[in-house]
Amino acid sequence: MIDDARSLWELIERRADATPDALLGIDEDKRTMSFGDYKTAAERAAAGLTELGLGEGTAVSWQLPTWSESIVLVGALSRLGVVQNPILPIYREREVGFVTRQTGAKLLVVPGEWKGYDYEAMARAIAEGQPGLDILVVSRELPGGDPAGLPAAPPTPDDADDAPIRWAFYTSGTTADPKGARHTDRTIMASAVGMVQALEVGEDDRSAMVFPFTHIGGIGWLFAAMMTGCQAIVVEAFDPATTIPVLQREGVTLAGAGTPFHMAYLAAQREHPDQPLFPNARAYPGGGAAKPAQLHYDVKKELGGVGVVSGWGLTETPILTMCSVRDPDDKLAATEGRPTPGVVLKVVKLDGTPAEPGEEGELRAKGPMQCKGYLDDSLNADAFDEQGFFRTGDLGTQDADGYVTITGRLKDVIIRKGENISAKEVEDLLFTSPDIADVAVIGLPDPASGERACAVLVPKDPAAPPTLDDLASFCKDAGLMTQKIPEQLEIVDALARNATGKVLKHELRQQYSKQ
Repeated sequence: MIDDARSLWELIERRADATPDALLGIDEDKRTMSFGDYKTAAERAAAGLTELGLGEGTAVSWQLPTWSESIVLVGALSRLGVVQNPILPIYREREVGFVTRQTGAKLLVVPGEWKGYDYEAMARAIAEGQPGLDILVVSRELPGGDPAGLPAAPPTPDDADDAPIRWAFYTSGTTADPKGARHTDRTIMASAVGMVQALEVGEDDRSAMVFPFTHIGGIGWLFAAMMTGCQAIVVEAFDPATTIPVLQREGVTLAGAGTPFHMAYLAAQREHPDQPLFPNARAYPGGGAAKPAQLHYDVKKELGGVGVVSGWGLTETPILTMCSVRDPDDKLAATEGRPTPGVVLKVVKLDGTPAEPGEEGELRAKGPMQCKGYLDDSLNADAFDEQGFFRTGDLGTQDADGYVTITGRLKDVIIRKGENISAKEVEDLLFTSPDIADVAVIGLPDPASGERACAVLVPKDPAAPPTLDDLASFCKDAGLMTQKIPEQLEIVDALARNATGKVLKHELRQQYSKQ
């Protein structure tokens, strides 16, 4: 394994030298790309992008599906030393505009029209209000040029602490606006090392890249492929009916990537119980949100392999803990594993005192994958404690053997399919509706997505309350991304509040979780 590289581009070069003919990836259409081909394609694209004025330190926002071309774009931008800002495809004008403004992006790369949404129109509307922002529409083809004209690759410092910022990943967190975490190649690499070691990834592995590549986890898997020489099965968008046959065709060995995916695999297996769905799968990597303990046992029994092997982390600190393929079933089922290399955890009770093993408290972390703060540095003071530990906002326990179990969250965040939704942002928007007098947005348990957003509202006109479709239309018209739109609506006469006016959300969750 190559685990001592100083940058992503160095990883790409060394992997191409080590196994040039081995496959990096294959997609639904059986288009393949070797590691040698990848390096060549990235250099050609980098040469084409220099004609757009890109160079070291330039900020580039890009919002593409999980395509082979997206993977090439990452390599090309890495070759140039730009600051990459991958944006989830579910983001819309509201979020994308904020992100491109805050990063100072010179270029926004979008796919044109995809999945019924016109990204090009959105991008051009954003650019009209942001002088200096150029738009590049990529539909399965990147700019190309002669690599001979490329400038020298940016220098790569030996000390990880001196590594330049190369990434800006956004998370909704608990604030109305997304928060941009500043990462280096070395911080992402550190997270990938922990994952690779826990899963014992090797050259013979074929990993399911079934979640958005623009997620920090997608980029982490690219680093993992470069370090280990494993192959990625590249899926444009997850759909059980079309994705599962591709994973079967390609002999997936690591069938990720979280509870919704594993449940889809189980459902497909149960349709044909006598025929193994993924006969080559040895593990089912997971993360993004806490999993039901029973899921591991069901996966192991019905799908095979060692079962679910999950981890825990955040956009700011990815892969802090990870289960191992060698862990016993009780740990795989009930925990998110132990700290990965270099990670130091502490559990702090709400009164500020250290928690004992097995005692619940806020999990705080420090490690080599920790981001270098936020783009909005005013957020840093609250994000890190006086010892430099990141305040994760997650409640959990750590047992005497180091295994971590997530028990809840301090912050008012809804985690749907591994992505954070700020309840406050949705509430603030709904409050602007002329049909709503009062509203609270809560997260309720959902077996398919982990959590669903539920709007509990007081209508302006009790005789004609808005419907769930009315809410959806209002949110879409306001530019809110589909991920954040409430999936459940409850009408009440009044919201229960405490003496200071704060909505008693725990009571609402308790009431509507029982329905």
